Amino acid sequence: MSGSVEQGAGQTHGNTRILHFLVRLPRPMEQVWTAVATREGLGGWFTDAGILEPRLGGAVRLGELGDGQITAWDVDRVAEYTVAGGRLRFLLERDGDDGSALRFTHEFHGEGVIEPLWRARFERLVRVLR
Repeated sequence: MSGSVEQGAGQTHGNTRILHFLVRLPRPMEQVWTAVATREGLGGWFTDAGILEPRLGGAVRLGELGDGQITAWDVDRVAEYTVAGGRLRFLLERDGDDGSALRFTHEFHGEGVIEPLWRARFERLVRVLR
């Protein structure tokens, strides 16, 4: 498995926008968890995580998305960050014997096209984990 980023799907509910991605990764969940739930991991493909207290209710700072807190935390499975830039949820599932599927959701308010930005980030994550 070489990794793939499936088309992002978006929805709009009132003034709330929701973007979904499915990313298939050629690494076990434990390795992908490090990439989405640690300061070093997030910094390697997404953004500088100036603060990340790894626990439910912990503080988080995600670069241009701002400050907030961890609103869901299930080690090796779910990391959810609610920050000024919206809510980001990383849900990991096993994908075959050695791979992982990352189901990502970004819920936010505002305008603009962000799907290409997230696609580029996830393509970088695939390269980092390859």
